[in-house]
Amino acid sequence: MASVTGSSFAISSLSCSFKQNQVHLKTSLSIKGVSSPSLRLKPATGRFSITCAAKPETVDKVCEIVKKQLALTDDKVVNGESKFTALGADSLDTVEIVMGLEEAFGITVEEENAQTIATVQDAADLIEDLITKKA
Repeated sequence: MASVTGSSFAISSLSCSFKQNQVHLKTSLSIKGVSSPSLRLKPATGRFSITCAAKPETVDKVCEIVKKQLALTDDKVVNGESKFTALGADSLDTVEIVMGLEEAFGITVEEENAQTIATVQDAADLIEDLITKKA
């Protein structure tokens, strides 16, 4: 673990690349005007995960589909943190939501992935991941 006490530092560049199950971070660091060589971090596979939030428009579209599938009133607030169960969805409702998402986004959600969806954000993140893999 590194620490900086009573010094100023700046990160002059930062790049990130993603490969299957790995994330590579590369940065240049300058402390008190002395530049260090590029620093590259290569985490071991499976040691941590990075979650990228879905685009706001994807989250909004998922919210609309969830509201429609559950027949929620317009005054009911649905956002990325909304849990399907808290919105009154049972297991059959969740299956219908997933089917609606598949149709709306032109994707196929495998059963093992569908079982990991608990919130609107989970669904939106999965959709963007599937669309990216499809491309």
